[in-house]
Order: sequence, then structure tokens, then C-alpha cells
Amino acid sequence: MNLPKFPTTVIGSWPRSNEVKRAMRDKRAGRISEAEFQEIADKSVIQCLKWQEEAGIDIVCDGEQRRDNFISFVAEHLNNVRMLMVSELLEYVEDKASFEEILGTLDVPAFSMSNPAAAGKISRKKPLALDDYLFLKKHTDKAIKVTLPGPYLLTRAMWVEGLSKEAYPTKEDLSIDIIKVLREEMEDLIAAGVDFVQFDEPVLTELVFTQKNANRTFMCGALTAKADAEEEITFALDLMNQVTEGMLGRGSKIGVHVCRGNWSTQEQVLLRGPYDPLIPYLAHVNVDQLILEYATPRAGELDAIRDFGGKELGFGVVNPRTETIETAEAIVERVQEVRKYLPDEKIFLNPDCGFGTFAQRPMNSDEIAFEKLKVMTEAARKLREMIYE
Repeated sequence: MNLPKFPTTVIGSWPRSNEVKRAMRDKRAGRISEAEFQEIADKSVIQCLKWQEEAGIDIVCDGEQRRDNFISFVAEHLNNVRMLMVSELLEYVEDKASFEEILGTLDVPAFSMSNPAAAGKISRKKPLALDDYLFLKKHTDKAIKVTLPGPYLLTRAMWVEGLSKEAYPTKEDLSIDIIKVLREEMEDLIAAGVDFVQFDEPVLTELVFTQKNANRTFMCGALTAKADAEEEITFALDLMNQVTEGMLGRGSKIGVHVCRGNWSTQEQVLLRGPYDPLIPYLAHVNVDQLILEYATPRAGELDAIRDFGGKELGFGVVNPRTETIETAEAIVERVQEVRKYLPDEKIFLNPDCGFGTFAQRPMNSDEIAFEKLKVMTEAARKLREMIYE
């Protein structure tokens, strides 16, 4: 990638148009065909790309316009995977009262979000993201980022005891096939020339920041964490490193995005806490870049990055859940703090999370998202002028 200093990018999701949301519902109900849905989604992807290009973003993505959310879309791409509404997961939870309480406390609309569940031996039916990348590549000369759910996220979410146990007695058994699926996808993407692959691993934070019902949180219907957080972090690290083994240095940048949830605009219901408890993962995960949220005080102090093993930092500088547009001056000031810990060539700028993680419940509007991206690129320009011109 031929990028300027302080390159700007996005995390992934962009608000879906009403047409796309309607098409998603129609496709699921059988009222339109897959081809008809893709035609509608193609137009939405091109519009999403236009927003990013006009804002001056250096590394663009397709806005996850074809996805119901950042994880459930895999149900259509894998064999023997069912897509369940979060409310349907109640059928498979032993302590239904506690799970319902979690949904209420965390401001989760149980009937608007969905989760993939392994109902037999899984394998790729079709690529997860390769076709989306190839479509976007036809329409832009910009560097392209592709987003994928991480192996720990998929393992946690997809192992649902009442559905999965016959094929996979434990979630650890399921993880073997998830690694295989993700490595196949990575090989295809690297061969196609993808610039950046981002794995999303938001459930890492609930391991260390969830106090009540520590092994029962909403995050993607993740129901199967062990009580011991260190054991789970070690497990998650091993999964990610198995996926990336032999993949680095082949022309495609690989990153891991870790946040504290992006399902509500109510900050008080989202997880909070510094990245320090995750340092065993963040310092030793075999990737090029850590993509972290830092535009919210819930993320803790910046000095934690000194212990992340010298990786690049995808620095979260705008909050996708607020209507307030950050100023370029404030972003520049934050980046100046990061420069105390990292060289300039390792600092990338991005929002904290996506602007529309769940299709039916976006965190913001197109217009506000666009303004936030514009101010982010303005800050990058100011930094380049201050430091290099």
C-alpha cells in the first residue's frame, strides 16, 4: 500500500439504506431472490464507497452493506449453520431469567439482532468476503480493508449447546473447523491482492470487564466462556495465532479490532475499562496492527499501548455513537500523545467502531458519519503539515 503518514481508514460497518434493510427482510422471507438482493446491495456499496472517497479516506471498505451484522452473515456462507434471533437463543440457555436480565440491562433489542449457531459440521459453502472485496476493487483505486469476525468471536458465538454438541462436544472442538474456514478465506484474499484484513474480536473485553454473569453476556450471544479469564485469553490468543500463521509478510496487512461493544448509544450500558488486562493477548497476538477504541473515556489511559509489542496502532479518534462532531484540533492533540509511545509510521487513524454494526440498529446517520470521517482526514492532513512539510 502506498499510503501517506497517519493514514485514515474505517472499522467496517456503515448505516444501511432503507432499501437495503427492506431487501434483507425480503430475502430472508423469500420475497426476493439472492440475485435481486445483490443488485440492491451493489448500489448501496457504491454509495458507501462514495461517502468514504469524498471524505478523503485512505483505506476504504464496503461498509458491510450485505451483512445483517458483523457476525451473523456467516450463516449464509457456511454449511450447517443456523441464524438465530437473540430472542431465540433463550430456548438454549439454562438460566433464562439471567439471560433476559442481561438483555434488558444492556439495552439489547432481542428481536432485532441475530447470531449464527453451528448445527452440524461446518465448512465453507462460499467465501465469506472474497466476492465482496472483488466487487469493491472494480470501483476504486484506493487501498481496501476487508473485515471478518475473529476466530474467538466465532467460536464463542457459534457453539450453542442445544444445537452444536452432537457435532462438536465442546467449543474447543468447533474452533478447529473455524480456524480451517478462516485460513481458507485468508488464502483466497491474499491471492486476490487484498490490502488489509481486519479481524473483529469484541468479546475479549467482556472477559475482563463484565462483573455480573461473567459467563453470560449479550455480546453476540456469547454463552460459553469459562469462568477463568486468563484461560480464555490464552485460548483466544492461540486461535488467532493459528489463523495468522504463515500469513504475515505476504502483501496483506492483518489487524485485530478490539472494542467494548457497539450495540447502543447509551454509554452507561457498554463495557468500560483499560486495555491493561488484555496485554497478554495484545502483546503476543501475531498481527501487524491492533485497532483499538480510544475516543471514549471508557477505554482508559493511552499509556497502555507501550506494552503492546511495538505493533501498529489503529487509533480510534472519533466516536461513532455520538452526534457531536469531533474537532480536527482535538484529534491532532490526541495523536501527539500517541507519538510519545509509537513512531509516526505505526499510527493509523480510524473511528472507534463501525457506524452501523447491526443493520436494523445503526449507531448514526450517513451524514454524521461522513462529517466524522471528514474531520478525521482533516486532522491527518494537519499532522502531515505540522510534522513533515
